[in-house]
Amino acid sequence: MTSESSQAFVWFWMPGATEPVVVGRLDRSGEVTSFTYGRNYLGQAEAVPLYLPELPLEDRVLMPLSGMSIAGCIADSGPDAWGQRVIMAKHAAGRSHRIDHLDLGPLTFLLESGSDRIGALDFQASSTRYVARTSHATLDELRQLQDAATALDAGEVSSPELLQALLHGSSLGGARPKVLIDDQGRKLIAKFSRASDTYPMVKAEGVAMELARRCGLDVAPVAVIDVSGRDVLLVDRFDRTEVPGERRMVVSALTILELDERWARYATYPSLAEQVRKRFSNPQRTLRELFSRIVFNICVSNTDDHARNHAAFVEGGQLTLTPAFDVCPQSRRGGEAVQAMELRADGYRFSRLAGAVSAAPTYQLSAAEARQIVDHQVGVIRSEWEDAADVARLTKLERESLWGVQILNPYALEPEA
Repeated sequence: MTSESSQAFVWFWMPGATEPVVVGRLDRSGEVTSFTYGRNYLGQAEAVPLYLPELPLEDRVLMPLSGMSIAGCIADSGPDAWGQRVIMAKHAAGRSHRIDHLDLGPLTFLLESGSDRIGALDFQASSTRYVARTSHATLDELRQLQDAATALDAGEVSSPELLQALLHGSSLGGARPKVLIDDQGRKLIAKFSRASDTYPMVKAEGVAMELARRCGLDVAPVAVIDVSGRDVLLVDRFDRTEVPGERRMVVSALTILELDERWARYATYPSLAEQVRKRFSNPQRTLRELFSRIVFNICVSNTDDHARNHAAFVEGGQLTLTPAFDVCPQSRRGGEAVQAMELRADGYRFSRLAGAVSAAPTYQLSAAEARQIVDHQVGVIRSEWEDAADVARLTKLERESLWGVQILNPYALEPEA
């Protein structure tokens, strides 16, 4: 079954604004979605482009960049695997066909996912009336929502009320079940454990993020809590400010590299480093932070470091790296492992710290500076492991299963041949 919306209006929270304005229209034709700025928006003195070079402030139909089916900054605002599953469940409710038989298009996903999405965009069927699809759960409601997410994850369509609550968090990226939480004005994302988890993924991400903070990386604050005997990771949102209603525009590294999801395998750290040198504020400090994140990913076996798991704020004409997020040790057995993106221009992607050090010039670091970063992180992880594991509520058995396997796997510490 196919169900596709062919048009959607884009609403935007301009820098410093607490309410959105309509900026333009998306039109779907075949496999390609174009964007056109509204003339009223173009006529405003304070109008800014949504994102350059994709969507310049011009009075014409703007097609996606070569090789893309939709502007990357728009795609970044759409739901990923989990959100799409929630929306498909809504469409399947009360019908005879299965979720996996549905064929929903990208504009349908944009229009039906929650409005409190990452970044500063939202999508509406109307150009004149903004109606938010937003509702935040409280911490007290987490147990009920986790039950609903678990049921949906198992292929069971939940009650309409709970499904509606899950829909509000459907615009968030990633594959893990999650919902939006408002804890007395504090905006949080709650990530749930899954029945199919082969190791304590929620706690593993919690301890990795805690260790990253202790290593001096800029990371989103997290906390691991227990909800009726199951693990939940709470993540502070970095795309919102202390001003109620204000939002920050965010784009992924995939968008920065001008790549469609279909070509994500061509994203590399050296190409991202080149964009940092050209387009980011304080490029030298940013390159050091990027290199430090690469090192840390290797240290904790986060091999899911693909280009959608790196992002930047769009601020004026420049980009600024967001706090690190989704730093989760991946399941592994044995030694050899590879990162999702190449570390060096020659295609090197092995999860070895010595290999990262050899790539130091790409990040405007000397070999000595790179080794200092590596030594510092390895030292902190070793000395702070038990305390960080306490914070993440890891049991003795869970610590033993992670240490030396995901955390500081011996392969990561081996010298280059």
